[in-house]
Amino acid sequence: MSKIKPAKGAPYARILGVGGYRPTRVVPNEVILETIDSSDEWIRSRSGIQTRHWANDEETVAAMSLEASGKAIADAGITAEQIGAVIVSTVTHFKQTPAVATEIADKLGTNKAAAFDISAGCAGFGYGLTLAKGMIVEGSAEYVLVIGVERLSDLTDLEDRATAFLFGDGAGAVVVGPSDEPAIGPTIWGSEGDKSETIKQTVPWTDYRTGEVERFPAITQEGQAVFRWAVFEMAKVAQQALDAAGVSADDLDVFIPHQANERIIDSMVKTLKLPESVTVARDVRTTGNTSAASIPLAMERLLATGEAKSGDTALVIGFGAGLVYAASVVTLP
Repeated sequence: MSKIKPAKGAPYARILGVGGYRPTRVVPNEVILETIDSSDEWIRSRSGIQTRHWANDEETVAAMSLEASGKAIADAGITAEQIGAVIVSTVTHFKQTPAVATEIADKLGTNKAAAFDISAGCAGFGYGLTLAKGMIVEGSAEYVLVIGVERLSDLTDLEDRATAFLFGDGAGAVVVGPSDEPAIGPTIWGSEGDKSETIKQTVPWTDYRTGEVERFPAITQEGQAVFRWAVFEMAKVAQQALDAAGVSADDLDVFIPHQANERIIDSMVKTLKLPESVTVARDVRTTGNTSAASIPLAMERLLATGEAKSGDTALVIGFGAGLVYAASVVTLP
């Protein structure tokens, strides 16, 4: 018989607060067209993107995270000292070690919170949310800060017609804490590594270091393959998340998919047969694709504008490089 005592965590977990940060520089499509042969109409019709934000030298991954996190902590009505863990999802922190989460935890003023980074691309927020939920129910933390943050402008090839217009920078954060009722449904997540070549970094860092390539590594993708996968496969994952939570499309108030491409969003809405009453996040139009930051940034904007309200039932789904995905139904803070 085991001598280990049972965990004494909360019965359930919920999102208690959300915050976001978008860099001050707004970049319209006209700037992108200076380096690629395209048009504003083509970019808008293919992606829905009109503008995106690019960070300046001071708007580092850590700095943007701190801004978003401070807002999320205040929104949750707690103090930084109460946070037991900090999870940061990013692919654009260019120090292999230490994790940027440790710097953030320290500068926020947490009491030596557990802190680590994860790399799960555009599904990273969903992965972090799932880990946070487990920590709270298991009892290893009372409050967990989950951050999605990217400076994708650093990994954008401005001469790549397929990707130059897609990416933006920013940070989104949520505080996850205890709940007396279910407020984060089961996560449907997974990976399809056989498709890993469809979204990838062009070359390893070592090739650039040794001089084998002169151009700094960038993100590249096979647009049509990614589009088909997202449209046909991710709608199935989203439906599985609804089923696992015991929620139907008619029960939803809000849909917050990864802000990759408005055509993908429209296709998912149609396939899921979401009622017109469901508010659909379309932050991609003015923020672009911010990878791990896109879902919390979109969530923050919907709540700030009043398009969504506290207590609404939302379906969230992230998907991207790996290929990886994560979907769940949540109650908005």
